[in-house]
Amino acid sequence: MKTVSTIALTLAFFTSCQATPNTEKSEKIIIPKESQQLLMVTTKDWNEKKGTLQRFEKIDMKWSRVGEPISIILGRNGLGWGIGLHQTPKDAKYIKKEGDGKAPAGLFTLGNGFGYDNFKIDFPYSTYKRTDHCVDDSKSEFYNQIIDSTKVKKDYKSFEHMKLKNRLYKYGITVNHNENQVPMAGSCIFIHIRSDNGKGTAGCTAMKESEIVEVLKWIKLEKNPLLLQLPKIEVVKKIGDDSLL
Repeated sequence: MKTVSTIALTLAFFTSCQATPNTEKSEKIIIPKESQQLLMVTTKDWNEKKGTLQRFEKIDMKWSRVGEPISIILGRNGLGWGIGLHQTPKDAKYIKKEGDGKAPAGLFTLGNGFGYDNFKIDFPYSTYKRTDHCVDDSKSEFYNQIIDSTKVKKDYKSFEHMKLKNRLYKYGITVNHNENQVPMAGSCIFIHIRSDNGKGTAGCTAMKESEIVEVLKWIKLEKNPLLLQLPKIEVVKKIGDDSLL
């Protein structure tokens, strides 16, 4: 997805991620100071498809919990490091790839809310049609983009309809993962409504309809909301403080 806004610096969460060896700054995931809302998803380990989403809001420079924890379903094969605002560890065992059934781990901006009908919120929102496609063919120039298929020359063989025949995309949020369209690094990552079968997703984060509606109403463009998605043990390493767990 394309980023709606580029956010800057600070409030550091300690991490084992290294951009370059032996540099303290490289061992941190940076929560930009402009970000005042955080969706934090945690799982018990890398291979777990079930997790918990907790909302946080920064008040007087401190993070405070908002609402009750939300039970979510992730990729059917758990998590793998994605491409976002963080550095992927050089020794990472789990890395997100196209079609691997893993949800991306790391820190990400959010793109826009979406759904089947108009919905007024304080965040960018798109109403999608059946002809709107999210392209997951990495050979296409439109890879990892949502396009109106009636307005482009189709060069892709694989895609997702953004208006499904079921209710799963009735409400959703795009996650800005792999914005530079790195081939086979994963595409079309959303937060959306979960299915009733309890199975994992192809790589998205899913919850009940009432819960995603609540999240959509809560996020504000001016507060630059982010998604932090990691196994609990990694969050502890990266934060160095269990107050957000």
